[in-house]
Amino acid sequence: MKEFKITYFFDEMHYVRRFIYIESQQEAEQLVKSERDQYISFTDSRGIYHELHTRHVRVIQISEYHRIDKSTKQKNT
Repeated sequence: MKEFKITYFFDEMHYVRRFIYIESQQEAEQLVKSERDQYISFTDSRGIYHELHTRHVRVIQISEYHRIDKSTKQKNT
């Protein structure tokens, strides 16, 4: 499974991000298309619950996400 970041933009300054695990970019795109003009809900990585109507979203971006494990990075000295 790959991790994808879906960003829902409402205007230039307001957006919500959602992370999903799915096999391919094409499957992620199909998921977004299947959710058009309906309410969706999800809980983000911070534990915040989001519910939005996709009709009110102006732009949706999908990209594969490559998570960086920040706990293994060393501090610059």
